[in-house]
Amino acid sequence: MSGPWPVEVLEQVQVVHAQIVCGNADRLVVARGDGGLGAWCADQLGPERLAAVAGWPLTLELEVRDLGRVLVCHSTPRADDPIYTRITSDAEVIDLLGHLGADAVVCGHTHIQYDRRLSNGLRLVNPGSVGLPYEGRRGAFWALLGPDVDFRHTEYDVDAAAAAIRALDSPVDERLIEYLVTPLDPDLATAEFESLRGA
Repeated sequence: MSGPWPVEVLEQVQVVHAQIVCGNADRLVVARGDGGLGAWCADQLGPERLAAVAGWPLTLELEVRDLGRVLVCHSTPRADDPIYTRITSDAEVIDLLGHLGADAVVCGHTHIQYDRRLSNGLRLVNPGSVGLPYEGRRGAFWALLGPDVDFRHTEYDVDAAAAAIRALDSPVDERLIEYLVTPLDPDLATAEFESLRGA
């Protein structure tokens, strides 16, 4: 719920009856954290909407045709902020995720689309990001699940969106707007995330 239009996004989520898992940015909004955007978003949402966000679970389990039992989480089933990427070793990712009993895990956090099979047989999928993609090109990146993983890319008027964000007089960091206009290359973003996790 952290972004320039938290109320509008939450209303859309509710209209389509979407199932949601809580991520690190959502947690910061609920905690009014980071001193800027988190508190601003919390103010925009108000107590009732904020309570709805606070109730989002850390994980969600789904049965997806031909994919089997799918566990959805922002990062891991236990926490929303551990960093791992498409190149993090299987052993490290397996250790972070723990024993799941799932056929696949759909995660986010690093905002880069990938689909990999770990050495323990677990399929690990990151659908990418709509609001902050690190794909080296503009647009919204997401995935359809079932019967396989179908990565999608939706183009939209990024320049108009950036202008609208700037016109809001919100505390959205200019760097985040620039990432929409000139998205990070996935290899560069992966290297930066690997560096952040100390690899």
